[in-house]
Amino acid sequence: MRNVTKLLAKSSTILLGSTILCTSGTALAQQSSSRGDDDIVVTASKREENLQDVPLAITAIGNERLSELQVKEFQDVVKFLPSVTVQTLAPGFSQVYFRGVASGENANHSASLPTVGTYLDEMPITTIQGALDIHTYDLQRVEALAGPQGTLYGASSMAGTIKLVTNKPDTSGTYGSIGLELNSVARGDIGGVAEGFINAPLGERAALRLVGWYRRDGGYIDNIAGSRVYPSLEADQGTAAATHDNAAFVEKNYNDVDTYGARLALGIDLDDDWTIRPTIMGQVQEAHGSFAQERSTAVTRKLQTVQYNPEDSKDKWIQAALTIEGKIGNWDLTATGGHLRRKTTTESDYSDYAYFYDALYGYGAYFYDNNGDLVSPNQYIQGVDRYKRSFGEIRIASPADARIRFIGGLFWQRQAHNIEQNYIIDDIADSITVTGTPSNIWLTKQLRIDRDYAAFGEISFDITDQLTLTGGGRLYRFDNSLVGFFGYSAGFSSRTGEAACFGPAQVPGSPCTNLDKRTKDTDFIHKLNLNYKINDDALVYATWSRGFRPGGINRRGTLPPYGPDTLDNYEIGWKTNFGPVRFNGAIYQEDWNDIQLSFLGENGLTEIRSAGIARIRGVEIDIGYRQGGFSLNLGGSYNDATIRRDFCVIANPQFDCSIDPPGQTNDILAPAGTRLPVTPKFKGNAVARYEWPVGSMDAHVQFAVNHVGQRRSDLRTFENGIVGNFDAYTTADVSVGLKGEGWSSELFATNLFNSNGVINSSVQCGESICGDPFGGSNTGGVFYDNIIRPRLIGIKVSKDF
Repeated sequence: MRNVTKLLAKSSTILLGSTILCTSGTALAQQSSSRGDDDIVVTASKREENLQDVPLAITAIGNERLSELQVKEFQDVVKFLPSVTVQTLAPGFSQVYFRGVASGENANHSASLPTVGTYLDEMPITTIQGALDIHTYDLQRVEALAGPQGTLYGASSMAGTIKLVTNKPDTSGTYGSIGLELNSVARGDIGGVAEGFINAPLGERAALRLVGWYRRDGGYIDNIAGSRVYPSLEADQGTAAATHDNAAFVEKNYNDVDTYGARLALGIDLDDDWTIRPTIMGQVQEAHGSFAQERSTAVTRKLQTVQYNPEDSKDKWIQAALTIEGKIGNWDLTATGGHLRRKTTTESDYSDYAYFYDALYGYGAYFYDNNGDLVSPNQYIQGVDRYKRSFGEIRIASPADARIRFIGGLFWQRQAHNIEQNYIIDDIADSITVTGTPSNIWLTKQLRIDRDYAAFGEISFDITDQLTLTGGGRLYRFDNSLVGFFGYSAGFSSRTGEAACFGPAQVPGSPCTNLDKRTKDTDFIHKLNLNYKINDDALVYATWSRGFRPGGINRRGTLPPYGPDTLDNYEIGWKTNFGPVRFNGAIYQEDWNDIQLSFLGENGLTEIRSAGIARIRGVEIDIGYRQGGFSLNLGGSYNDATIRRDFCVIANPQFDCSIDPPGQTNDILAPAGTRLPVTPKFKGNAVARYEWPVGSMDAHVQFAVNHVGQRRSDLRTFENGIVGNFDAYTTADVSVGLKGEGWSSELFATNLFNSNGVINSSVQCGESICGDPFGGSNTGGVFYDNIIRPRLIGIKVSKDF
């Protein structure tokens, strides 16, 4: 009842504000695009073009379709993008992959950048821990650009790009909308949504658009009672003193989420040629509990876990952007820039690490208080990540109807990531506490800065009225650094942490500096595209393109920086319309070179090696049919993604695992032919919808199905054997509704048959320690399987003004 009251209170606040803002006026469409994908205008090539005219593998979902598919967050969108898969640990911490280009990155703060770039309108918003988890309301469309997009979109668009395009202010009239949703998750809690927007002209040449939302996602994971005994403490003080239980944290449905935010956009037409669009947008997302069901001997049912310390996160961000568009003669000029600030605070249980290292190696004997008495080795993490990201781009484009067309410009961005991770054991002695912290056994306090500079351009030449050749390139330079501290106190370790410091603190909050490295490089990537327009309803194309991802710093000082990796894409595709039928597709081969492979090494530190070559061969299909009130859309992808050379413990230029460095054995971690992890061979979806009139209203019924095939959990053979493969799963969604003049209502269910599909699995330390502590049988190991949301049944209503 407390949750329902809280939901209604916040919902009322937002709706009251929306109602005050929504003055009387004629209700207007939020966008000109209809549900039909072939009607959508996209900006994939940084020009406005009809989706069916773009010689690129692109999926676009318009505003109305997003609502019909019950899309509220990033994961919901991915269901209907056949070439895209997602891994997630919790809201705000997701990694996205295109076409199987995934090596199992653990998204550590000091690890590789993502392989997929995410844009909010003109601004890149990809951070090291994934894209912003934006509530998807009042979006004009979502564009998913498959394959390397490096020439126009740059770093971290190596495998693809996702663009979230918002609705712009409109000078044509005053209108708005408010909506309410109430839902319930299977075996879980009640949730809901309140959202609204107002569009208002400010004279003949200016308008503003104000959008607000609040969403509560009900919890469905239960933290059940459990206890464990730390062997070292038991031997010293007896069983009672060594027993640790989680009674203070036992709770049903404890992984609830509150998300609220707003966007204010202003559009000003200075004259017929020049427009200024400033925008400010912010969101707060508070998540409680764990979003994974536990796989261990302590848990016997799905949707349960045993956590011994607080688990929660708060993700706050605000973004300001400015875009200026105009003409110089008959050329288009676009100047855009923005600044993003993001802060995430997290609390995480780390007691598995403490327990298994004590049970296996007696680590608990090293943790004592100022009196010399052993304390509980129970460990937890408190983290604070602060991001500052600035970017600027200026580009020019020649007339779109000219026989020779050019688009090009300059790009700059800088992202600073202030990293703080406190690994805490309560009441430990001052002598083993990291200097300047209350009770840290370990501290990570670092500043990471990623800098990108680029000049880019594409030129298209109409060889004939039907045949067009496009060539593009990007000259780029990255300059990335990592400085600060990581490790133990000098009283706990004589080799690492404070004992390894070589200078005073450069990052405030750290005791000293034991890491200060920088890596930079300059290079060039290309794109060639040839497309032939058979007629107004059919085109075919061939593309040879390259994407890249910058190199970076290994925080373990004994390891060298890792270099950039590249992806070469060879693709042929087609886009066709045959009356009511749309048939688009692409066949491709992608060669991934110098893969940045990341995994947990000694002391649970992430290590990245520039090693490995992979090849992905695949096909994507998109079929649409619309006749009268019936529509059917089918999408699917097949990706055969494997490594081409043996992956070794120690990388070498020859990719030869038989070459043993002095005093070491270079074992094979994964042999050639091993499938890349995370992405299934097959993923597909189907959406069928029927609409018919009921008096003065329109009724509809819709059914959607989504299938995700089996996936490897890890590239490495041994670790994949411990964690296991992720089983295939299928979900089904259904909705029925009515729409009248200026209002609509709908009853819906997602994941109708309550599938328990796993999208990610993790352990708190190395797989052989926390996942298989006693070797070979998984006995006593603890895995955390992140799953899709269980069945959700809801009702929603909206009113336009």
